[in-house]
Amino acid sequence: MTTLRIATRRSPLALWQAEHVAALLRAADPALTVELVAADTSADLDLQRSISEIGGKGAFSKEIQQLVLAGRADLAVHSAKDLQAITPEGLVIAAFPERGTVHDCLVGSRLAGLPEGATVATGSARRRALLLDLRPDLEIIGLRGNIGTRLAQLPACGALVMAAVALERLGEQPEVTEALDPERFVPQVGQGALAVECRAGDEATIERLAAVNHGPTEVAVTAERSFLVELGGDCNLPAGAHAVADADGKLTIRGVLADADGGSLQRAEIIDLPGADPGRSLARRLRSALAGDAAPGGAHA
Repeated sequence: MTTLRIATRRSPLALWQAEHVAALLRAADPALTVELVAADTSADLDLQRSISEIGGKGAFSKEIQQLVLAGRADLAVHSAKDLQAITPEGLVIAAFPERGTVHDCLVGSRLAGLPEGATVATGSARRRALLLDLRPDLEIIGLRGNIGTRLAQLPACGALVMAAVALERLGEQPEVTEALDPERFVPQVGQGALAVECRAGDEATIERLAAVNHGPTEVAVTAERSFLVELGGDCNLPAGAHAVADADGKLTIRGVLADADGGSLQRAEIIDLPGADPGRSLARRLRSALAGDAAPGGAHA
């Protein structure tokens, strides 16, 4: 009997994600035994500093990846949005299971219902820039912690912004939740998707993971990750991208990019075939617009 060990963070959402992948693997091979290897990362334990202060992209994944590289686990399940744009040497992303809900949501109030100067909590520079683009009057404060910890902050602020998929996966149903249109409130790269890594030379595990890979999700998230690579790998700038494939195989990828302070927000959209690397093209267009070399906008390639 074959046993696969899945490395995961110990947060409720991370455990849900790891169990979800375990269930997909068991469905593909009922004889397979799957075990979880759970760990707390430094980012989970340090809630006083912002994500950018403790490493930015990869803050939640690097220590989990080390469990796989050290042979203590066979694979790792990550929220794709938390993963570094460049995969560490010795690892490979072997599967992107079918993507869940991609949009962000406002919890505690509808955007139009927030009074002038209301406080909204988020730990994301991208969300901060997008909120201020829609409502420059808002006061944005920081937010860290797991889903339960974040929801507990509601009495102290007017609203908070979260990924809708996190609420769905944990069965949380706040009384007031407003979906934020992903065409306008562009999600983080990889939002709503899971990424499954294993050791690059582990052909048996790579073959097993191919059974839980979802082709359209892989194409879309790969384009979004290419966008991030072009911006500088683990870029801490307020940036987001969301790709969707159409019936003809073309990708529509929308992106946003702002300066470090969240100002000068730029938007753009490209429609092209995946092989043309539209993610990189989108990043170049937005970077040029931010530098003032081109007018912002949504021209199509």
